[in-house]
Amino acid sequence: RQEHLIHVTRGAAQEFILAGKHREAIPAALHMLSFSTQVYGSHSVQLVPAYLLLAEASSGAGDLPQAARYLSQAQWIVLRAPGCSTELQAKLHHGLGLFCAAEGNFEQALYHLANNIYLVSSAFGLRSLEASGGYFHMANIFFRQKKMDVANSLYAEV
Repeated sequence: RQEHLIHVTRGAAQEFILAGKHREAIPAALHMLSFSTQVYGSHSVQLVPAYLLLAEASSGAGDLPQAARYLSQAQWIVLRAPGCSTELQAKLHHGLGLFCAAEGNFEQALYHLANNIYLVSSAFGLRSLEASGGYFHMANIFFRQKKMDVANSLYAEV
């Protein structure tokens, strides 16, 4: 039952985020975190998706300090989990990249997005659909830096 609630609250949070309703996503993501903690424990790698959703929702709602705290929690868990999946590490780098871009720290954002692409590509292949998000966000950063040749090249890759 708890795992079903995790799935439902995750879906609700993701729908709110996709609709641009970041503040509304936060309660659903907090419930996801609560249910995940009850099922898996307070230091489980299973909590990372909830922390990443909370970070994305907080960032989208304009609360970058809170987003940083959630990302820090996710990163700490991943660093302490030696068997952490490549997919989860890639998602963490994706979240860190988007956060750094929101802060205006473009060099750090590019670093994390490049790691995201590397990890996703090693799992799914260089031209996989999963890698396209990293390329797209990197292109947006280069666009914001007015490096149009690089941006256009990455947009073409997407």
